[in-house]
Amino acid sequence: MQNDPNAAAHPSVIDHERLSSLINSMADGVLAIDEDLKIVLYNGSALNILDVNGSIAGKPIVQVLQPITKDGEHIDVWSLIHSVTTPTATRDYFLEYDDHSRSALYLSIAPVHAGYGKQGVQGYVLLLRDITHEKSLEEERDEFISVISHELRTPVTIAEGSMSNAIFAAEQPKMDRKTLMEALKAAHEQVLFLANLINDLSMLSRADQENLVLDITSINMHSLLERLVDGFRRQASEKGLELELELDPKLELLQSGKLYVEEILQNLLTNAIKYTQKGSVHVKAWPTEKGVSVSVRDSGIGISKVDQEKIFQKFFRSEDYRTRESSGTGLGLYVTMKLIHLLQSDLEVSSELNHGSTFTVHFVNME
Repeated sequence: MQNDPNAAAHPSVIDHERLSSLINSMADGVLAIDEDLKIVLYNGSALNILDVNGSIAGKPIVQVLQPITKDGEHIDVWSLIHSVTTPTATRDYFLEYDDHSRSALYLSIAPVHAGYGKQGVQGYVLLLRDITHEKSLEEERDEFISVISHELRTPVTIAEGSMSNAIFAAEQPKMDRKTLMEALKAAHEQVLFLANLINDLSMLSRADQENLVLDITSINMHSLLERLVDGFRRQASEKGLELELELDPKLELLQSGKLYVEEILQNLLTNAIKYTQKGSVHVKAWPTEKGVSVSVRDSGIGISKVDQEKIFQKFFRSEDYRTRESSGTGLGLYVTMKLIHLLQSDLEVSSELNHGSTFTVHFVNME
C-alpha cells in the first residue's frame, strides 16, 4: 500500500520527530543504544564530542566511544555498559583524538527497561559532556590551595619562632638586646612577605575577574623610574649588587595607568634583584614612536628556553634549585602580563641560562 500524501502523519512518526528535535536541541551529547549496544539515535553534540563526521546509526558503541583513563588505559565499554543496572555517571574518563589531543569526559549511562511488569533491558541512553574546562579549573583550584598552603606555612612558622625567641629574650634578667632585635627583624620580614602575598592574591583576584579599573593619567617616567630605583637601592646593596639607571634625556610623558605601570616595573625589579646573586641590575628607559620602552637587565641565573615558555603561567616556578632557594608564589609574572595586556602594551624577554635576563616593556600612550 502506498502512503496517501494527504493522509495525516502517523503518531509514531510525529513522536520520533519530536524526540529527534528535543535531543538535537541539547548541549550534551546523547547516544541511544539497543540491547545489542548498537546506536539507534544520536544528536549533533555527540558527533562534536566524539569528533565524528557522518552517520553513526547502527554502529556498535564500542567502535564509536573509546574512553581512556588519565593514564591512557583503554576502558572496556562493552563490560562497562553491561555492568550498569541503575543510572551511573563518572567524570574520570578522557577522549583522545587523532591529533593526540585530549578532552575530559563526563559520561552518564542509564539503562532503558522493558516496562512495568516486564523483565530485561531494551537498551541504554548515554549522555556525554566535554568537561575539559571544568577539570582545568578544578586542577587550578587544587594547585592554588596547595601552593598557598605551602607559602603560608613557612613564613607563619618562622614568624612564630622568631616572636617566641623575642619574648624569651625580653623576659631574661639581663635582656640581650641584639638577640631581641634579630628575632623581631626576622619576624617583621616574614610579616612583610605575608603582606606582599596578600597583595598579589588581591591583584590576581581582580585581574582574573577583569575588575581592574584603568585610570589614565600623564606619567612623568623620569621621576617615576628614579623613585622606583631609589626604593630598591638598599635591597640591591644588601646583596652587593650594582643598581644602575639610564634615562634618555628625551624621555617624555606617558599617557597610561600609573598604578599598573608602577606595579609592572616593581615586579620586574623585584625579580631581577631576587634572582641575581652577583653583578648588576640595569634599568634603561627611552622614548618610542608610540610611547615609552623600559628594560630591566640583570646578570642573574637566567631562564632556560623551556621555562621561558611557562614563566607567565599562573603559579609556575622553575625547578632550578636556585629559583627554589627564593620564596615566591609564581604569581608575579602572571599578574604582570595581565596588567601589560590591560595597558595594551607588549613585553619581550631575552634570557640565557647562567647569563642573566632582560625584560623589556613597550608601554604605549593610551587615550
